[in-house]
Amino acid sequence: MELAYVCEWEKRPKSNHCPSIPLVCSWSCRNLVAFTTDLKNDDDNDRDVSHMIHIMDTEHPWDVYSINSGHSEVISCLEWDQSGSRLLSADGDGHIKCWSMSEHLVNSWESLLSSSLEGDPIVALSWLHNGVKLALHVEMSSSTNFGEKFSRVKFSPSLTLFGGKPMEGWLAVTVSGLVTVSLLKPGGTLLTASESLCRLRGRVALADIAFTGGGNIVVAATDGSSSSPVQFYKVVVSVVSEKCRIDTELLPSLFLRCTTDPQRRDKYPAVTHLKFLTRENSEQVLLCVSNQNGSIVECWSLRKEGLPVNNIFQHRSPVVGEKQPTILKWRILTTAIDLERVSAIALPKLPISTSNTSDTKFCPGLGLALAFNDGTIQILHRLTLHTLGVFYGSGSTGPGQRSGDESAIKRQRAGASTLHFKALQFSWTSLALAGVDNQGKLHMLRVSPSMGQVLEMNTTLRHLLFLLEYCMVTGYDWWDVLLHVQPTMVPNLVDKLHEEYMRQNQALQQVLATRIVAVKASLCKLSKATAARACDFHAKLLLIAISSTLKSLLRPHVLNTPDKSPGDRLSEICAKNMDTDIDKVMLNLKTQEFVLDGPPLQSLQQLIQWVGDFVLYLLADLPNQGSMARPGFGFMRDGASLGMLREMLVMIRIWGLLKSGCLPTFTATSDSQDSLQLLFRLLTKLWLCSLDDAPPQDPDESLIDECCLLPSQLLVPSMDWLPVNDGIIVLLQGKQPIRLQFGKNSAFASIDASRSVSSQRTDNLRCVHMGVCPTEESKACTRCGCVTMLRSPNKSNAMKQWEQRWIKNCLCGGLWRRIPPTHT
Repeated sequence: MELAYVCEWEKRPKSNHCPSIPLVCSWSCRNLVAFTTDLKNDDDNDRDVSHMIHIMDTEHPWDVYSINSGHSEVISCLEWDQSGSRLLSADGDGHIKCWSMSEHLVNSWESLLSSSLEGDPIVALSWLHNGVKLALHVEMSSSTNFGEKFSRVKFSPSLTLFGGKPMEGWLAVTVSGLVTVSLLKPGGTLLTASESLCRLRGRVALADIAFTGGGNIVVAATDGSSSSPVQFYKVVVSVVSEKCRIDTELLPSLFLRCTTDPQRRDKYPAVTHLKFLTRENSEQVLLCVSNQNGSIVECWSLRKEGLPVNNIFQHRSPVVGEKQPTILKWRILTTAIDLERVSAIALPKLPISTSNTSDTKFCPGLGLALAFNDGTIQILHRLTLHTLGVFYGSGSTGPGQRSGDESAIKRQRAGASTLHFKALQFSWTSLALAGVDNQGKLHMLRVSPSMGQVLEMNTTLRHLLFLLEYCMVTGYDWWDVLLHVQPTMVPNLVDKLHEEYMRQNQALQQVLATRIVAVKASLCKLSKATAARACDFHAKLLLIAISSTLKSLLRPHVLNTPDKSPGDRLSEICAKNMDTDIDKVMLNLKTQEFVLDGPPLQSLQQLIQWVGDFVLYLLADLPNQGSMARPGFGFMRDGASLGMLREMLVMIRIWGLLKSGCLPTFTATSDSQDSLQLLFRLLTKLWLCSLDDAPPQDPDESLIDECCLLPSQLLVPSMDWLPVNDGIIVLLQGKQPIRLQFGKNSAFASIDASRSVSSQRTDNLRCVHMGVCPTEESKACTRCGCVTMLRSPNKSNAMKQWEQRWIKNCLCGGLWRRIPPTHT
């Protein structure tokens, strides 16, 4: 475990010095981190910063977005939903707010929904379960079938609408022992209800929420005293006559083991942490009791045990089919004693089974993190509590020092507060930790997938490949996996990922077609040797999107059409017809299906122009493609992409007959030159060399000679389709941690050296130039850096259809963030 980067506030903040103010941190599946601090600057006298919510994406940690939440009391809970696009916040006055992105931007948030229990502080908060649960079978990591590696577990939603659709909403537990549920109705209104956890309401200092496979909710609660029992309740939510109904039932409780030990009974008076080990497992719970100087951690499990029968009934003849009565009991699994005082706990989110992981040496998801007051963090096995790894912070006592040395004693006497973490969160693949310390700094730590084990390179690659495949299947962001990828690993990972993808069935390949290209592009950016391949993968994402949009504009001439759409028929005919003459290929098509009005065609001209320029660039650069170091090399053997380009040239040719203004513009040396015909002929010859059902062939000499003559016939455009990479992941290849400041990105968001500062800025998705100093507001992708204008300059329906493809996410799947005009 090692530090990747630290981000601190520009002005040195001062603490509110209020130990009762909790810090909270939450990490979404889209790698957005939300956190609070208890620190303020000198110019923050007019607002309490403990009511501020800070949201950042891990790739651009300096670009933090601080929300003045409007909470009247200290924020006690933050909780992301399963999609990573909405955030719940709750405070000490019983108010809960639901935050969502404004205009789908990670640095623009608004709260449109809220609920409250006035004056009743919230101690636990969770979204209702949507019934989606995936299991990772680590022992099957060498399997070629994704269905064997990742399987859908039968799990019922907390509440369903008509037809079995899960109902959205959230559940909270208050300090007075109330459970409140807010349901989001299809119309956007809230349905809220509250109920006592039990008949005799008592104080709830700590609580946590878990879900069962049957759709029930389990709440664990304690009053904060180690001598009191930890109570468990079953909560069932239903809707009856358009009203929310909550039913609660008391479940078996437990007394902490340390209270039965005479030597420790009074030594650890307070329960400081209470957490279920996983959100979907209500049968395992972690408890931490503490005093001023130390802590004890206990792990408990709920088991079904046989109920002993009285001797009177044991001698009677058994009845056929009669079973021994059973009872549920909490049994302690393991205990970690005499620890330094625990300041924060983070539990893994990776849903792996703990049964067969020892043979595979796969560690992500097995460890939980404990942060201590001395500044250290320990990764412990989540069931045995054995230490797997240790991180020594800047203020902690290192492995070669004694905890009772003179400097430590002097600090204690002086009352100086050691730098330590007050909030801690695992990423969704458990390969990174985000922590907020008592000075308001945010720390990002790498968590090694091997946990210190010496593994062969092939084993390490297989573990990283397994997690990349998991992110592809689930749609989760893979940023934290890239933290552990060294530049030398990139070619092997890309090739192995492609091999595994090609072994899946056709339907799954179609679903994952764009995700795998986006993963490959992210990997290739990590190494200078594969930067050209990253260009090709970004171009392929744009190519797939343009092809799908243009084909979707085609309409069947007759309503009672056969099974295949016009786009499918176009692909089938172009795949069978190997003629190099574009006009002869057109004769086999029903041109009535290509008839569109003039305005839609004209509005798509910039996309059509990009396709034409891209084909011209590829063909003109064919004689130079001797190595993988040049952009465009990946397309020379990609029969599917070349076939896609060929289909689009046919569509463009037909549309040119209807509206000549939509045709791509080429600067030719001869007025009689049919540029589209020439490009189609050369592209078809190249496509024939890379057909999937034929052995690959090198382009013949005549084709290369014709491509050598292209620059003398047509002016070849300069294609620069790789977005500016202004993220931090490429700077984290070394072992030295990087120190950053919130709000300052000048050292990291610099434009590539190969690009002139005075060059044209390009809208990467609309394929238009924005000028040297664009004045339009723009947004950039958090993953690939792709830049596009925030507002559409074109109002036509065809262009709206194109823009709808990436209004929520970039073509690579990354989120959008607003950037000022000077940064584009």
